[in-house]
Amino acid sequence: MSQTTIALVTGANKGIGYEIAAGLGALGWSVGVGARDDARREAAVEKLRAAGVDAFGVPLDVTDDTSVTAAVRLVEERAGGLDVLVNNAAVTGGMPQEPTTVDLAAVRTAVETNVIGVIRVTNAMLPLLRRSASPRIVNMSSGVGSLTRQTASTDERTTGPLSVAYAPSKTFLNAVTIQYAKELRDTNILINAACPGFVATDLNGFRGVRTPQQGAAIAVRLATLPNDGPTGGFFEDAGVVPW
Repeated sequence: MSQTTIALVTGANKGIGYEIAAGLGALGWSVGVGARDDARREAAVEKLRAAGVDAFGVPLDVTDDTSVTAAVRLVEERAGGLDVLVNNAAVTGGMPQEPTTVDLAAVRTAVETNVIGVIRVTNAMLPLLRRSASPRIVNMSSGVGSLTRQTASTDERTTGPLSVAYAPSKTFLNAVTIQYAKELRDTNILINAACPGFVATDLNGFRGVRTPQQGAAIAVRLATLPNDGPTGGFFEDAGVVPW
């Protein structure tokens, strides 16, 4: 990687995303804080800078082409390139999500942000990543996206609540991650999906049992993989997550 490693974390103004930015910044990296809310983004940047992180704000709505294009331009102008992209921004789509009664808008919203948004941002940032010596892409998934776990357990602590939008959007994201790894297998880009565990965030009403800092650890690990590290995998702190 370049002398100063440059990372961009989407949805980094709070929760797991903020802690990923903090964790990467603690390594001496320059970190772009991607977020669509101006006030929250700048507050996060100020907090990170106060902690000694070389952080900079990146206005970014992953569902908007114009916003993403502008973000690429800003990252290049501000940092000169990009080494690591962490696709963290995500939404539930709104609850409840029982399949037989769900508002279809909830499904569209979850997929638009959690899947299409990841594809949009990744493809836009790829020209910058390709110039890096050791580019990494981390897609923040969830254990509820594991079909193996969904079909092997009825325990909500493993499967999450009944969900026809959020959980399947993470399964979709896992599948997308595999396809990227297959296309990029002959490059130096490593792309993996990360499971942070059941973290207490506003996404789940703070019902989680892990802290955002604990949830961020797997993303930091995958962002710092050696050049012979894995690609196209799904990982949590304990190891490989079954698809």
